[in-house]
Amino acid sequence: MYCGREVARRVGFQNIAQINRTLTRAIGVVRGMHFQMSPGAEAKLISCISGEIVDVIVDIRKGSETFLQSFTTVLSADRDVSLFVPRGFAHGFQTLKPETELIYMHDNYYDRDLERGLNALDPALKIHWPLQISQMSERDRAHPSVSDDFEGIEL
Repeated sequence: MYCGREVARRVGFQNIAQINRTLTRAIGVVRGMHFQMSPGAEAKLISCISGEIVDVIVDIRKGSETFLQSFTTVLSADRDVSLFVPRGFAHGFQTLKPETELIYMHDNYYDRDLERGLNALDPALKIHWPLQISQMSERDRAHPSVSDDFEGIEL
């Protein structure tokens, strides 16, 4: 599932500070778009060990050539792939199957004071959620939309 030398060679991810697990029981649940501000910015390596998700990352790095562009992929227990999320990217997903379980490897520690999010339903992010949204936490619904003066985060 993880070889430090191989991952470091491919994407530069070298330190695992924290490993988290999530379990989402229902189909169509959207979570995200989460990130942490510096100095708590974190890279993540995400693997789906049960079920299936559509996984989305959005570049929110200040001055990036791909600022506010997204990347979408499907992660599932049946596919032997993981998603690397670089520092400076917001992350979210939607469950495509019931009983979906994810493992997150983080290169930095969780810091509640530095945690932020963008609204996963914000049209400015141009995210296509493939299923009707069955659930979304109040916390995630309350994340702000991208404003005209949002310049991104500095790392």
